[in-house]
Amino acid sequence: MVMDGGSTAGVLADDLNDSEEHRRTVYALFKASDARFDGRVFVGVSSTGVYCRPVCRARMPKFENCTFYHSAAEAEAAGFRPCLLCRPELAPGMSSVDARASLARRAAELLRERCSGGESVEQLAGKLGYTDRHLRRAFQGEFGVTPVQYLQTCRLLLAKSLLTDTCLPIGDVAMAAGFGSVRRFNHLFKERYRLTPTQLRKKKPAGSSRGIVLHLAYRPPYGFGKLLAFFRARQLDGVEVVDGNSYTRAVRFENAAADGGDIVGWVRVADEPAKGRLSVRMSETLLPVVSQVAARVRRQFDTDCDPAAVHEGICSLGELIPGAAVMGTRVPGAFDPFEIAVRAVLGQQISVRAANKLAARIAAAYGTPVSMGVEGLRFLFPTARDFLALDPIEDALGALGVIKTRSRTIREVARLVVEGELDLGPGADVARQMETLLAVRGIGPWSANYIAMRALGYTDAFLEKDAGIKHALPDLTPDERLAVAERWRPWRSYANLCLWNSLS
Repeated sequence: MVMDGGSTAGVLADDLNDSEEHRRTVYALFKASDARFDGRVFVGVSSTGVYCRPVCRARMPKFENCTFYHSAAEAEAAGFRPCLLCRPELAPGMSSVDARASLARRAAELLRERCSGGESVEQLAGKLGYTDRHLRRAFQGEFGVTPVQYLQTCRLLLAKSLLTDTCLPIGDVAMAAGFGSVRRFNHLFKERYRLTPTQLRKKKPAGSSRGIVLHLAYRPPYGFGKLLAFFRARQLDGVEVVDGNSYTRAVRFENAAADGGDIVGWVRVADEPAKGRLSVRMSETLLPVVSQVAARVRRQFDTDCDPAAVHEGICSLGELIPGAAVMGTRVPGAFDPFEIAVRAVLGQQISVRAANKLAARIAAAYGTPVSMGVEGLRFLFPTARDFLALDPIEDALGALGVIKTRSRTIREVARLVVEGELDLGPGADVARQMETLLAVRGIGPWSANYIAMRALGYTDAFLEKDAGIKHALPDLTPDERLAVAERWRPWRSYANLCLWNSLS
């Protein structure tokens, strides 16, 4: 039995164990190994004490031994430990459309990304603009666990992934996962998972090479080739390298280290389609921010997307352009959200190729030179503070071919980011950030929607005045294109990609 789209929404919206009929419906999707539910529902098996993903290849447990949960944290709070076969720590997360109106879900995204930083729930609540008491109340109502329990699960699952896929010493794993001490890590790991970190790591992973490796699962089908083609067409010379099989870039995390210095390194992403996951290799210098790297790759490569729900929402696109609504289309995000904001301003009313050249000149002139031992990576893109240091910015960028009005717009965006008035990070309120962007002189609906789509993971942006959308729908005016796109809510960002891809 495989449920249709309508049944899907009902299953996920309700208490998974509220009736035997409902439990049997959820049990059926596990029996069918339905990948659409991977990461959105977990099963706890009382006979083994473990919890599994819907795609687990283990022998199907009996119905009477199963209890179902919306999150890994909820399953662990009920006393279950993660399956060693299907590895719940690899499961894709919730689609960003699920999180747009919920404080608890925005908080969950932030907790997942920042779990390796060692920050407290109180500190993370402050980043969202709420008290920890209000956050606890909202979180408990949404997930059935406290933020602390959710954070502990995130840290333990990250540690489990590092223990399984890397050769890092256990002490380094504990610190990288956000635990303050190895003793605390060992105690909690054994208490929760009923084995020690050493027992889990019976042998080091085979084929170990440079850097740290993590794996991020996705729900198939997955258009990795189309994503690479998109990134290749916009490759930033010196900062990114995109070949036929992988994406590599130089990255920086500002003031993330204990001494206040920047953490820099490289990240390479490749597909493992047979296993339904991405392979993410990174330099060991990025170990202190490993959860942030993983979260940014998830957003950039849209691994949390629910392709069935998206296709259901935009399939009517095929009435306008037969074959345009392709199942598995992903929205290309951004590893560096501020970089995308700058490039969106640079790309106004000029070609993609011309915008790429301008961005490359800026990276070479004002970025930070690096030597990472990776061919093609020579610069880190300038930070918002770097742009504010250009005085006057009109002369600095003008010498590279950027007109004065766009230079001033970039300076204003940089100021807003530095002063905290514009948040392009995890857990940001998209509607509020778009209002802030639209108030900037030189940023209109196209730029604001493009930045929201790529930097904030907004699923419902539509670029009715974009040149590519115009070429795909030449017989419609911008207003008519916008009216037609109403039927594709809340997945209009994916409709943009399908329209662009139809041109090739």
